[in-house]
Amino acid sequence: MKKPNKPSSGKPKFSKDKPSPKPLGKSINKDDSSKKASKPKPKTNSDEIRLNKYIANSGVCSRREADLYIASGNVKVNGEPIMELGYKVKTTDKVVFDGMVLNPEKKEYVLLNKPKNFSTSANATQNNVANLINGASKHNLFPIGRMDSTTTGLLLFTNDNDLITKFTQESQRSSKIYQVTLDKNLKFEDLEKIQKGIIIDERKVFVEDISYIENQPKTEIGLKVRTSNVKIVRIIFEKLGYDVLKVDRVTFAGLTKKNLSRGMWRYLTEQEVINLKNL
Repeated sequence: MKKPNKPSSGKPKFSKDKPSPKPLGKSINKDDSSKKASKPKPKTNSDEIRLNKYIANSGVCSRREADLYIASGNVKVNGEPIMELGYKVKTTDKVVFDGMVLNPEKKEYVLLNKPKNFSTSANATQNNVANLINGASKHNLFPIGRMDSTTTGLLLFTNDNDLITKFTQESQRSSKIYQVTLDKNLKFEDLEKIQKGIIIDERKVFVEDISYIENQPKTEIGLKVRTSNVKIVRIIFEKLGYDVLKVDRVTFAGLTKKNLSRGMWRYLTEQEVINLKNL
């Protein structure tokens, strides 16, 4: 399989939100009165699923590729090799694909432009960010990383445990861009200090890039960092005597807020998921 190209990198452009004129999401036309009556389909066991779909839902390969593995005898169900295309399994069956036990739950990825006053904290019930993506999935989706109620911007949800683990490790090196609003103008000498690295908890924290936002007061700062810890963004400026009024994440690992208004969400495209997994 040909490995997809990674997205090209370049110097980030910091800008304010450009709200989408229309909310995202698919609408379903429930008025099907114009359709002709059709014969009822025979009932099937809802607990059963085609083996190739089961494999595809686990995220290891496509259905077509799964058929190749099945035909070659590399798939076992409850310990027995299965080579029959179209074979159906139950979600309770143990499926081993090329030596690996699979989870049949379809992996889903939802990108939210989080508004203020919502938190990822488990203690936040009514104002939990999960309430903002109700209806996005029948599975439990979890946010990647933490975000307090005062921080806004991009937050990714998924049931892909491998991706959650990947992006919450300290070794994760994907870039995130934040727009930070300070209580006073950022001095140029302080901007240079941040660029060279700030000592936090006896460790030097480096940023990829920092700049004043074009055509904005010098209280508006663009900051590009690799850390997955949002708190570090605030601490960097507080260390130099600034109060942070707002923090807005405008990009996350190549994902942007383009056409995604505050409080709205969307599903990631197949290519976006591939890009995240290749970072």
